[in-house]
Amino acid sequence: MDRITIDLVSDVVCPWCYLGKARLELAIAEVQDEVSVDINWRPYQLNPDYPPEGVDHQVELAKKLGGKDKMDQAHAHLKSLGAEVGIAFDFGAIKVGPNTLDAHRLIHWAGQESRETQTRVVDLLFKANFEQGRNIGDAAVLLDIATEAGLSRPVIESLLSGDADVSHVLSEVEAAKQMGVNGVPFFIFDQQYAVSGAQPPEELANALREIGKAKAEALRNLN
Repeated sequence: MDRITIDLVSDVVCPWCYLGKARLELAIAEVQDEVSVDINWRPYQLNPDYPPEGVDHQVELAKKLGGKDKMDQAHAHLKSLGAEVGIAFDFGAIKVGPNTLDAHRLIHWAGQESRETQTRVVDLLFKANFEQGRNIGDAAVLLDIATEAGLSRPVIESLLSGDADVSHVLSEVEAAKQMGVNGVPFFIFDQQYAVSGAQPPEELANALREIGKAKAEALRNLN
């Protein structure tokens, strides 16, 4: 069976990234008998200028989207899309717009344990922010998520208290921008094919099938 690696560039405060993750999981389930997929989560920051303590999310987002009415319309649309893939968006519960640098550090450390642990942390971060209204810029929340994902709480507490891997995360964000990523989610298949945006599951499944076929064909030609 062909194995495909997806580098998924995202930010855990991006609702389209949460949607993209859920849709990708549906696509992977659809093609699981044809290809196997590994996911590496890569960082991106939609709001790198937010202070460590965060901002008033509702106020800042309304400004960004051109007013409360437009924000409410966008949220209604996203809620209906989320419901289709099992996401219970609760946008009204989000009070703090966090800086996600520490969340990305946690994702990086989880990835050093295993891909499964990394994906578990990403899932818990999305859920905490979008379904539970928890502040994922807060160290106590990050520690609870790390513990729930099976990471060592004392180790993560020690790492978060310093600046471990800050430069690594920031350099990865910069590398994504240099590659031309200016919006997320952004899917990079086997480091050569790119797909931007939260595509429908069937389109992602088709992309996985096509890449799998191309890899199999290339292997046959080598032999």
